[in-house]
Amino acid sequence: MLPRVADSLSFLYLDMVRVLQDDTGVCAQIQVSPGRTDTVYIPTAALSCLLLGPGVSITTPALTTLARHGTSVVCVGAGGVRTYAGVLPDSLTTHWLEQQVTTWTDQTRRLDVAVRMYRMRFQDAELPDTVTLEQLRGMEGQRMKALYKILAQQHGIGRFRRNYHPDQWHAQDPVNLALSSANTCLYGIIHAALLALGLSPALGFVHTGKQHAFVYDIADLYKAETTLPLAFALHQSDNPEQEARRRFREKLRLLKLLPRIVRDVQSLLTPDRPAATSAPTPTTERTGIELVHLWDPKRGTLPAGVNYAARDE
Repeated sequence: MLPRVADSLSFLYLDMVRVLQDDTGVCAQIQVSPGRTDTVYIPTAALSCLLLGPGVSITTPALTTLARHGTSVVCVGAGGVRTYAGVLPDSLTTHWLEQQVTTWTDQTRRLDVAVRMYRMRFQDAELPDTVTLEQLRGMEGQRMKALYKILAQQHGIGRFRRNYHPDQWHAQDPVNLALSSANTCLYGIIHAALLALGLSPALGFVHTGKQHAFVYDIADLYKAETTLPLAFALHQSDNPEQEARRRFREKLRLLKLLPRIVRDVQSLLTPDRPAATSAPTPTTERTGIELVHLWDPKRGTLPAGVNYAARDE
Protein backbone atom coordinates (compact mmCIF):
# COMPACT_ATOMS: atom_id res chain seq x y z
CA MET A 1 0.00 0.00 0.00
CA LEU A 2 1.30 3.42 -0.92
CA PRO A 3 1.50 5.48 1.14
CA ARG A 4 1.77 3.74 4.49
CA VAL A 5 -0.32 6.27 6.39
CA ALA A 6 -0.53 4.21 9.58
CA ASP A 7 3.24 3.99 10.04
CA SER A 8 5.04 5.97 12.73
CA LEU A 9 6.36 8.48 10.18
CA SER A 10 3.05 8.88 8.36
CA PHE A 11 2.54 12.59 8.96
CA LEU A 12 4.84 15.43 9.91
CA TYR A 13 3.30 18.75 10.97
CA LEU A 14 5.30 21.97 10.50
CA ASP A 15 4.47 25.43 11.78
CA MET A 16 6.18 28.82 11.41
CA VAL A 17 9.18 27.52 9.41
CA ARG A 18 10.73 27.84 5.96
CA VAL A 19 11.04 24.58 4.03
CA LEU A 20 13.78 24.46 1.43
CA GLN A 21 16.15 22.15 -0.43
CA ASP A 22 19.88 22.40 0.23
CA ASP A 23 22.85 20.25 -0.78
CA THR A 24 21.93 17.58 1.80
CA GLY A 25 18.17 17.32 1.47
CA VAL A 26 14.89 18.99 2.39
CA CYS A 27 15.05 20.89 5.66
CA ALA A 28 12.93 23.16 7.82
CA GLN A 29 14.53 26.35 9.08
CA ILE A 30 13.41 28.83 11.72
CA GLN A 31 15.22 31.96 12.81
CA VAL A 32 15.23 31.95 16.61
CA SER A 33 17.39 35.08 16.98
CA PRO A 34 19.07 37.64 14.70
CA GLY A 35 22.25 35.56 14.57
CA ARG A 36 20.89 32.04 14.92
CA THR A 37 18.87 29.82 12.56
CA ASP A 38 17.87 26.31 13.59
CA THR A 39 17.71 23.65 10.89
CA VAL A 40 15.94 20.28 11.03
CA TYR A 41 16.16 17.85 8.11
CA ILE A 42 12.96 16.15 6.98
CA PRO A 43 13.00 12.39 6.23
CA THR A 44 11.12 12.81 2.94
CA ALA A 45 11.59 9.20 1.81
CA ALA A 46 9.95 7.91 5.01
CA LEU A 47 6.99 10.31 5.03
CA SER A 48 3.56 9.69 3.57
CA CYS A 49 2.24 13.21 4.15
CA LEU A 50 3.70 16.58 5.10
CA LEU A 51 1.27 18.94 6.84
CA LEU A 52 2.10 22.61 6.33
CA GLY A 53 0.60 24.75 9.08
CA PRO A 54 0.28 28.55 9.36
CA GLY A 55 3.43 30.58 8.76
CA VAL A 56 5.14 27.97 6.56
CA SER A 57 6.83 28.92 3.30
CA ILE A 58 8.19 26.27 0.94
CA THR A 59 10.43 26.47 -2.12
CA THR A 60 9.84 24.85 -5.49
CA PRO A 61 12.94 22.58 -5.28
CA ALA A 62 11.69 21.27 -1.91
CA LEU A 63 8.26 20.51 -3.39
CA THR A 64 9.95 18.75 -6.30
CA THR A 65 11.88 16.47 -3.95
CA LEU A 66 8.77 15.67 -1.92
CA ALA A 67 6.88 14.79 -5.11
CA ARG A 68 9.74 12.61 -6.34
CA HIS A 69 9.65 10.65 -3.07
CA GLY A 70 5.87 10.22 -3.27
CA THR A 71 5.09 12.42 -0.27
CA SER A 72 1.71 14.18 -0.21
CA VAL A 73 1.74 17.83 0.86
CA VAL A 74 -1.33 19.20 2.63
CA CYS A 75 -1.94 22.81 3.70
CA VAL A 76 -3.68 22.78 7.09
CA GLY A 77 -4.66 24.99 9.98
CA ALA A 78 -2.95 25.25 13.36
CA GLY A 79 -2.13 21.85 14.82
CA GLY A 80 -3.14 20.08 11.63
CA VAL A 81 -6.85 20.54 12.31
CA ARG A 82 -8.31 22.10 9.16
CA THR A 83 -7.42 21.13 5.64
CA TYR A 84 -7.38 23.85 3.01
CA ALA A 85 -5.62 22.27 0.04
CA GLY A 86 -3.72 19.14 -0.90
CA VAL A 87 -0.86 18.61 -3.35
CA LEU A 88 -0.55 14.98 -4.37
CA PRO A 89 2.47 13.54 -6.22
CA ASP A 90 1.79 12.19 -9.70
CA SER A 91 3.29 8.87 -8.58
CA LEU A 92 0.52 8.30 -6.01
CA THR A 93 -1.16 5.00 -6.75
CA THR A 94 -4.82 4.97 -7.74
CA HIS A 95 -5.32 1.56 -6.12
CA TRP A 96 -7.54 2.77 -3.29
CA LEU A 97 -9.30 5.32 -5.48
CA GLU A 98 -10.21 2.54 -7.90
CA GLN A 99 -11.51 0.45 -5.02
CA GLN A 100 -13.62 3.40 -3.86
CA VAL A 101 -15.03 4.18 -7.33
CA THR A 102 -15.76 0.53 -8.11
CA THR A 103 -17.63 0.11 -4.84
CA TRP A 104 -19.40 3.47 -5.12
CA THR A 105 -20.75 2.83 -8.63
CA ASP A 106 -22.12 -0.62 -7.74
CA GLN A 107 -25.43 -0.02 -5.94
CA THR A 108 -25.29 -3.35 -4.12
CA ARG A 109 -21.74 -2.83 -2.87
CA ARG A 110 -22.42 0.80 -2.00
CA LEU A 111 -25.41 -0.25 0.10
CA ASP A 112 -23.24 -2.87 1.82
CA VAL A 113 -20.64 -0.23 2.76
CA ALA A 114 -23.34 2.15 4.02
CA VAL A 115 -24.90 -0.58 6.18
CA ARG A 116 -21.50 -1.60 7.60
CA MET A 117 -20.80 2.05 8.44
CA TYR A 118 -23.96 2.19 10.53
CA ARG A 119 -23.12 -1.14 12.14
CA MET A 120 -19.69 0.17 13.15
CA ARG A 121 -21.37 2.96 15.10
CA PHE A 122 -23.45 0.48 17.09
CA GLN A 123 -20.27 -1.39 18.11
CA ASP A 124 -21.22 -4.67 19.83
CA ALA A 125 -24.98 -4.36 19.45
CA GLU A 126 -26.58 -7.40 17.85
CA LEU A 127 -28.43 -6.38 14.69
CA PRO A 128 -30.41 -8.76 12.48
CA ASP A 129 -29.00 -9.51 9.04
CA THR A 130 -32.30 -8.34 7.53
CA VAL A 131 -32.04 -4.81 8.93
CA THR A 132 -32.54 -2.16 6.23
CA LEU A 133 -30.75 1.12 5.65
CA GLU A 134 -33.92 3.02 6.53
CA GLN A 135 -34.17 1.16 9.86
CA LEU A 136 -30.49 1.87 10.58
CA ARG A 137 -31.01 5.59 9.98
CA GLY A 138 -33.87 5.58 12.47
CA MET A 139 -31.85 3.59 15.02
CA GLU A 140 -28.93 5.99 14.60
CA GLY A 141 -31.24 8.94 15.25
CA GLN A 142 -32.51 7.33 18.44
CA ARG A 143 -28.96 6.51 19.53
CA MET A 144 -27.83 10.12 19.11
CA LYS A 145 -30.86 11.46 21.00
CA ALA A 146 -30.10 9.07 23.87
CA LEU A 147 -26.43 10.10 23.85
CA TYR A 148 -27.35 13.80 23.94
CA LYS A 149 -29.60 13.11 26.92
CA ILE A 150 -26.95 11.14 28.82
CA LEU A 151 -24.25 13.77 28.26
CA ALA A 152 -26.63 16.59 29.22
CA GLN A 153 -27.49 14.83 32.48
CA GLN A 154 -23.83 14.17 33.26
CA HIS A 155 -22.99 17.86 32.95
CA GLY A 156 -26.16 19.24 34.53
CA ILE A 157 -27.50 20.76 31.32
CA GLY A 158 -31.17 21.10 30.51
CA ARG A 159 -32.62 19.75 27.33
CA PHE A 160 -30.03 19.94 24.53
CA ARG A 161 -30.81 20.32 20.86
CA ARG A 162 -28.24 20.32 18.07
CA ASN A 163 -28.36 23.73 16.44
CA TYR A 164 -26.14 24.84 13.57
CA HIS A 165 -26.82 28.19 11.91
CA PRO A 166 -23.73 29.75 10.25
CA ASP A 167 -25.59 33.03 9.79
CA GLN A 168 -26.26 33.18 13.57
CA TRP A 169 -22.97 31.71 14.73
CA HIS A 170 -22.36 33.75 17.87
CA ALA A 171 -25.95 33.42 19.03
CA GLN A 172 -25.50 29.69 19.68
CA ASP A 173 -24.88 28.13 23.09
CA PRO A 174 -21.34 27.01 24.11
CA VAL A 175 -22.02 23.30 23.50
CA ASN A 176 -23.12 23.88 19.91
CA LEU A 177 -20.20 26.24 19.27
CA ALA A 178 -17.70 23.76 20.71
CA LEU A 179 -19.25 20.86 18.79
CA SER A 180 -19.14 22.70 15.46
CA SER A 181 -15.54 23.73 16.06
CA ALA A 182 -14.40 20.24 17.12
CA ASN A 183 -16.22 18.63 14.20
CA THR A 184 -14.39 20.94 11.81
CA CYS A 185 -11.10 19.77 13.30
CA LEU A 186 -12.16 16.15 12.91
CA TYR A 187 -13.09 16.76 9.28
CA GLY A 188 -9.65 18.23 8.63
CA ILE A 189 -7.84 15.22 10.09
CA ILE A 190 -9.93 12.77 8.08
CA HIS A 191 -9.58 14.83 4.90
CA ALA A 192 -5.79 14.72 5.25
CA ALA A 193 -5.84 10.93 5.73
CA LEU A 194 -8.08 10.39 2.70
CA LEU A 195 -5.85 12.55 0.52
CA ALA A 196 -2.78 10.63 1.66
CA LEU A 197 -4.48 7.38 0.64
CA GLY A 198 -5.34 8.85 -2.76
CA LEU A 199 -9.09 8.64 -2.13
CA SER A 200 -11.76 11.08 -3.28
CA PRO A 201 -13.35 13.01 -0.38
CA ALA A 202 -16.38 13.67 -2.61
CA LEU A 203 -17.58 10.09 -3.18
CA GLY A 204 -19.52 9.29 -0.03
CA PHE A 205 -21.55 6.17 0.68
CA VAL A 206 -24.02 7.59 3.21
CA HIS A 207 -23.64 11.30 2.46
CA THR A 208 -23.80 12.61 -1.08
CA GLY A 209 -23.85 15.82 -3.10
CA LYS A 210 -20.90 17.57 -1.40
CA GLN A 211 -17.16 17.63 -2.06
CA HIS A 212 -16.61 16.36 1.49
CA ALA A 213 -19.28 13.62 1.48
CA PHE A 214 -16.83 10.78 2.24
CA VAL A 215 -15.21 12.90 4.95
CA TYR A 216 -18.59 13.20 6.68
CA ASP A 217 -19.12 9.44 6.33
CA ILE A 218 -15.90 8.58 8.14
CA ALA A 219 -16.23 11.36 10.71
CA ASP A 220 -19.58 10.00 11.88
CA LEU A 221 -17.80 6.82 12.99
CA TYR A 222 -15.90 8.69 15.71
CA LYS A 223 -18.02 11.66 16.83
CA ALA A 224 -19.72 9.79 19.69
CA GLU A 225 -16.38 9.13 21.40
CA THR A 226 -14.48 12.27 20.41
CA THR A 227 -16.23 15.55 19.64
CA LEU A 228 -19.52 15.03 21.50
CA PRO A 229 -18.14 14.38 25.02
CA LEU A 230 -15.64 17.19 24.48
CA ALA A 231 -18.32 19.71 23.48
CA PHE A 232 -20.57 18.97 26.47
CA ALA A 233 -17.59 19.31 28.81
CA LEU A 234 -17.23 22.93 27.60
CA HIS A 235 -20.80 23.99 28.34
CA GLN A 236 -19.57 26.72 30.72
CA SER A 237 -16.62 27.88 28.63
CA ASP A 238 -16.21 31.55 27.76
CA ASN A 239 -14.35 30.64 24.57
CA PRO A 240 -15.69 27.20 23.54
CA GLU A 241 -14.36 27.29 19.97
CA GLN A 242 -10.72 27.85 20.91
CA GLU A 243 -10.84 25.44 23.82
CA ALA A 244 -12.49 22.77 21.69
CA ARG A 245 -9.71 22.95 19.10
CA ARG A 246 -6.99 22.82 21.75
CA ARG A 247 -8.50 19.96 23.73
CA PHE A 248 -9.36 17.99 20.61
CA ARG A 249 -5.76 18.25 19.42
CA GLU A 250 -4.54 16.89 22.76
CA LYS A 251 -7.12 14.08 22.71
CA LEU A 252 -6.05 12.95 19.25
CA ARG A 253 -2.59 12.10 20.57
CA LEU A 254 -4.13 9.74 23.11
CA LEU A 255 -6.67 8.15 20.76
CA LYS A 256 -4.17 7.52 17.93
CA LEU A 257 -7.01 8.15 15.53
CA LEU A 258 -5.10 8.17 12.23
CA PRO A 259 -4.21 4.44 12.23
CA ARG A 260 -7.86 3.68 13.03
CA ILE A 261 -9.04 5.83 10.13
CA VAL A 262 -6.76 3.97 7.74
CA ARG A 263 -7.81 0.52 8.98
CA ASP A 264 -11.51 1.40 8.95
CA VAL A 265 -11.43 2.90 5.44
CA GLN A 266 -9.56 -0.08 4.05
CA SER A 267 -11.87 -2.60 5.72
CA LEU A 268 -14.94 -0.75 4.44
CA LEU A 269 -13.73 -0.65 0.84
CA THR A 270 -12.23 -4.16 0.79
CA PRO A 271 -13.95 -6.23 3.52
CA ASP A 272 -12.43 -9.49 2.24
CA ARG A 273 -8.88 -8.15 2.28
CA PRO A 274 -6.75 -10.09 4.80
CA ALA A 275 -5.10 -8.06 7.54
CA ALA A 276 -1.38 -7.53 7.08
CA THR A 277 0.64 -9.76 9.36
CA SER A 278 3.94 -7.98 8.88
CA ALA A 279 5.11 -4.61 7.68
CA PRO A 280 6.32 -4.52 4.08
CA THR A 281 9.79 -3.40 3.19
CA PRO A 282 10.27 0.20 2.03
CA THR A 283 10.69 -1.00 -1.55
CA THR A 284 7.52 -3.07 -1.44
CA GLU A 285 5.62 -0.20 0.16
CA ARG A 286 6.17 2.05 -2.80
CA THR A 287 6.31 -0.42 -5.69
CA GLY A 288 4.16 -3.38 -4.59
CA ILE A 289 1.17 -2.10 -6.59
CA GLU A 290 1.67 -1.32 -10.26
CA LEU A 291 1.35 2.43 -10.55
CA VAL A 292 0.69 2.44 -14.31
CA HIS A 293 -1.07 -0.24 -16.33
CA LEU A 294 -3.44 -0.63 -19.25
CA TRP A 295 -7.13 -1.49 -18.93
CA ASP A 296 -8.95 -4.05 -21.05
CA PRO A 297 -12.66 -4.93 -20.61
CA LYS A 298 -12.01 -8.64 -21.21
CA ARG A 299 -8.46 -9.25 -20.00
CA GLY A 300 -8.43 -6.88 -17.05
CA THR A 301 -5.20 -4.97 -16.45
CA LEU A 302 -2.19 -5.37 -18.71
CA PRO A 303 1.37 -4.15 -18.17
CA ALA A 304 2.25 -0.78 -19.62
CA GLY A 305 5.42 -0.06 -21.59
CA VAL A 306 4.82 -3.03 -23.87
CA ASN A 307 4.39 -2.88 -27.66
CA TYR A 308 1.24 -4.85 -28.43
CA ALA A 309 1.38 -4.42 -32.25
CA ALA A 310 2.43 -8.00 -33.04
CA ARG A 311 -0.11 -9.48 -30.63
CA ASP A 312 -2.93 -7.38 -32.08
CA GLU A 313 -2.05 -8.52 -35.59
